[in-house]
Amino acid sequence: MSRKKKEEIVQNIEEAEITLQPITETLEKNYMPYVMSVIISRAIPEIDGFKPAHRKLLYTMYKMGLLTGQKTKSANIVGQTMKLNPHGDASIYETMVRLTRGNEALLHPFIDSKGSFGKQYSRDMAYAASRYTEAKLDPFCAELFKGIDKNAVDLVPNYDNTMEEPSILPTTFPNVLVSPNLGIAVGMTSSICSFNLSEICDGTIALLKNPNTTTDKLMEIIKAPDFPGGALLVYERDKMKQVFETGVGSIKLRARYAYDKSNNSIDILQIPYSSCIEAIMNKVGELMKAGKLKEISDFRDAIDLNGFKLTFDLRKGVDPEKVMAKLYKMTPLESNFDCNFNVLINGAPRLLGVADILREWISFRSTCVHRELTYDMERKKEKLHLLLGLSLILLDIDKAIAIIRGTEKEEDVVPNLMKGFSLSQVQAEYIAEIKLRHLNREYITNRVKEIENLQKEIAELEAILGDELKVRAYIANQLHEIKKKYGKPRKTQLIGEEEILNIDEEELFEENYNVRLVATHDGYFKKITMQSLRGNDEQKLKEGDYIVYSEDTDNKGELIFFTNKAQVYKAKVADFEQQKASSLGEYVPAKLGMDDGEYPMMTKMIYDYNPLHYIVCIFENGKGVRIPVDAYATKANRKKLTSAFSSASPVVAIFYEDMPFDILLINNKKKGILIESSLIPVKTTKTSVGLTLFTLKKGEKLQEATKDPDLIKKASGCRKRKIPSGGGTLK
Repeated sequence: MSRKKKEEIVQNIEEAEITLQPITETLEKNYMPYVMSVIISRAIPEIDGFKPAHRKLLYTMYKMGLLTGQKTKSANIVGQTMKLNPHGDASIYETMVRLTRGNEALLHPFIDSKGSFGKQYSRDMAYAASRYTEAKLDPFCAELFKGIDKNAVDLVPNYDNTMEEPSILPTTFPNVLVSPNLGIAVGMTSSICSFNLSEICDGTIALLKNPNTTTDKLMEIIKAPDFPGGALLVYERDKMKQVFETGVGSIKLRARYAYDKSNNSIDILQIPYSSCIEAIMNKVGELMKAGKLKEISDFRDAIDLNGFKLTFDLRKGVDPEKVMAKLYKMTPLESNFDCNFNVLINGAPRLLGVADILREWISFRSTCVHRELTYDMERKKEKLHLLLGLSLILLDIDKAIAIIRGTEKEEDVVPNLMKGFSLSQVQAEYIAEIKLRHLNREYITNRVKEIENLQKEIAELEAILGDELKVRAYIANQLHEIKKKYGKPRKTQLIGEEEILNIDEEELFEENYNVRLVATHDGYFKKITMQSLRGNDEQKLKEGDYIVYSEDTDNKGELIFFTNKAQVYKAKVADFEQQKASSLGEYVPAKLGMDDGEYPMMTKMIYDYNPLHYIVCIFENGKGVRIPVDAYATKANRKKLTSAFSSASPVVAIFYEDMPFDILLINNKKKGILIESSLIPVKTTKTSVGLTLFTLKKGEKLQEATKDPDLIKKASGCRKRKIPSGGGTLK
């Protein structure tokens, strides 16, 4: 910059007489008013659970008669609201959309809507213009405005002093914890999750009865947040207690799904409140392109009139639970809701826990009830005062008529009545305005009868207002009625951490491939790739050993090993190393850490625990049982199950039945029976001793059970159609 230019700038500053101001003064005078305006007038909700924009909109609709009237065009509502909220029609309509039933953003919508209002779970599903949609207040809103016309809250002038609006709504329930609220102010945020209305009412009643109710006791009543979109909440008590006590914390939500076996697909039915369907689909698409979700062949948005649905088509043979475990870890199907319970209390922002918010609401509601009941009492006292005056003229109606007839000037009627009956001016005005047809004993007597009821009602109101415990009981009764009338079951279901299937990072991206599984009688197990089998498929076995199980499958299944000690061991196919056909394989008792003397009697790879498939157990005492396979399903990733079947008698053989098969039972006297497995009774209790299949004589015991086709063919003459049966001599 040239010297001449600098001199010009200095001269311009001097001529403008600019005065320097400390930065602290600038912040205090210029910035802080803006900060407080954003905090108080825009972003942070008050104890009624509303921001000013919500309150102005709902009050406008209330004054328009939309609580009981017919629906009107949304454009009309938006236009009327601008009398209280001059921030533009677009922002008003966006506020209105979120409060509607159609948007599904609230557990208890405040606006009954008609038309397209978009969906909370979609960022691209746009709402229709305000000229096309219609709305009215939901009947539930009656609880927001109860007492507003009885001086329950202060009314303040609007921005141009042409009308009045409530500074806060006298909500008869703790709406601040029932309706979710998000707001970003300057230097602070508010993020309040929704809770179930019934639970909140019960929790508030508990605090009304005992203000010192502990957090632990309150958590027994108010279980956890309840979100409009449902989904599953992973319940961690310590984290939940932190939210209840401090108002700060994180809540883990995950989508709810159903597996459609007929179509081999996963249907996502509910997603976390903080997720949207587009973000989920975009992430799944990215992972599929990157080859990290090979288990999914296709996915689509299947939302219809029945509600939300996102469908994933699975490849053949994959485990849906493990696919969901991957999706939870890698996509927004699992997300956190960060809680930050900032609420305006008497115009100042405060960070409060659940119990403290409810205590503040109780204090606020007590004030509203005092003002409302005081208003009712004053009106009743005014009416009583008039009726007491009316009762005086009942003693001499003719005198009252004579006074009125004998008064020459109209302005003297009231003073003359006051003198004639010792009335106050208000009483005399009331009597003077009575129609001539009502100046009879019957009418006056009927009106005077109300005096006793009025005196009783006034006494009741005075008793309530004079006793804080009665005020609390009055509030509690209102909450009971609200719960009874508007309470709904929880939408968000709670699950414990132990119910979550955890998979490690290596398994997330583990490549799948085809394998042959081989298990031997002596407890050896091989996982052989199909590529390895192309060179040599001759299996090397230990001397005297033989193959009892062989299956071509893939690397993603789960293996179950039933042992002679009535225990089940579970392992993933991927847990075993690749072997060659020329090797003996891995020794299962050592690999899985079985007990001394324990060995596998049945090995099977399964993808799902089908309740129509069975584990068939044959015992030494001639008894047998079929147990549904789903009895061994576990939500947690358990490695070992005890008491897998009865240990009352030694087990001779264990089979897996997906379809009925022939089974030959042989005793120690070389006698046998041939039966179909479907004859064996089904018992849902794993430890059931079963029923007798083979009738054994003294000294006999069952020695073998087999489904070897060669032996069964030779024993065809021993076939039995009913059980129990005695054995025939085997050839």
